[in-house]
Amino acid sequence: MALQRQVLVEAGHRCAIPTCRSTPVEFAHIKPYAKVKEHAFDNLIALCPTCHARFDHGDIDVGSMQQYKANLGLLSGRYGPLELQALQWLAADMARDEIDIPRGMDWAFDNLIRDGLAEVVARPPTWGGVADGSLGMVGLRLTGRGHEAIGRIVGAQPLW
Repeated sequence: MALQRQVLVEAGHRCAIPTCRSTPVEFAHIKPYAKVKEHAFDNLIALCPTCHARFDHGDIDVGSMQQYKANLGLLSGRYGPLELQALQWLAADMARDEIDIPRGMDWAFDNLIRDGLAEVVARPPTWGGVADGSLGMVGLRLTGRGHEAIGRIVGAQPLW
């Protein structure tokens, strides 16, 4: 049960495929259980039934699945839930490169900003804002490095 919880937490209780993220999920062995004869964290990944079936039928190769697992570990170990959600939302439509966030909430995206994946873009104060602009929205925009990272995540390539 602890191993299952660890796999679920790593994936945020969602499918580990970054362009899917569906629920519910099942546990899949990256290398077949028949070969490895063990349930090890490094060989288990959470997949929705559709992605699991695609993997079992060879539509998703083992190398891609291993990279999804490696990237998932890096992402969940480095970025908070809001940062991951922003990356997932932006990855769902590669034409998007910016989201609106409440002014003063940039702290919630600090690791993305520090890592050079995103930057805060000023917006004029909105209705009800005060003269110093303390209310309203700002933009969280992907940088070139951020676009590259999302492309790597979606393409099952190493992040760094």
